[in-house]
Amino acid sequence: MTIYDSLYQFTEYIAPIKLSIHQYLLAAPEPVLIHTGTADQTERIIPQLKEILGSVPLKYILVSHFESDECGGISILKNNFPDVTVVCSEICARQLAGFGYDGNILVKRAGETLEGDGFLFSFVNYPSEVHLQNGLLFFEEVRKILFSSDLMFRLGDSHGKLIESAWRDEVYSIDMSRVPNEEKLKSMKNELLKIDPEFIAVGHGPCVRVD
Repeated sequence: MTIYDSLYQFTEYIAPIKLSIHQYLLAAPEPVLIHTGTADQTERIIPQLKEILGSVPLKYILVSHFESDECGGISILKNNFPDVTVVCSEICARQLAGFGYDGNILVKRAGETLEGDGFLFSFVNYPSEVHLQNGLLFFEEVRKILFSSDLMFRLGDSHGKLIESAWRDEVYSIDMSRVPNEEKLKSMKNELLKIDPEFIAVGHGPCVRVD
């Protein structure tokens, strides 16, 4: 389903632990998938992706950090879209290669951008990799969508659901359960407060319309 401007949401709900796991497709002229879901999830959404995309190839897959619900289906997607390029941090790229992924990878760093037909992404450091090394958060500047990965985390069956909240409140609510290092948490929050999203596409829970 479309949950925002040109943005499709796919969801797997794990009822015993009340956890929703979302992936997103930005249906721009050059389409972008944000996270793959687990391998099982990816298998289930492939037919939906192909129906939405038609003859248009998937251009990019954005991966915030190396974890099964973020990139567990990378190889499956490559088999279906062989020219797709994974966009991720340097450490995530090394881990993907170490686990046998041999497709196209584009490494990005905080402060850099990725511009294509119908989108412009900028990147923010996200200390989410092993030993709190930096992964990436993605801010799509045309539509003002922040893809927040695991930062704005709420439980419950939340496919297609929205809440409203102030941006500063969302940032200030991020605590050390999400980034267990006071200095890195403070630095990340300071960087997040420099952007001005109108919509937060979360990894888990209801998405946030910023008021």
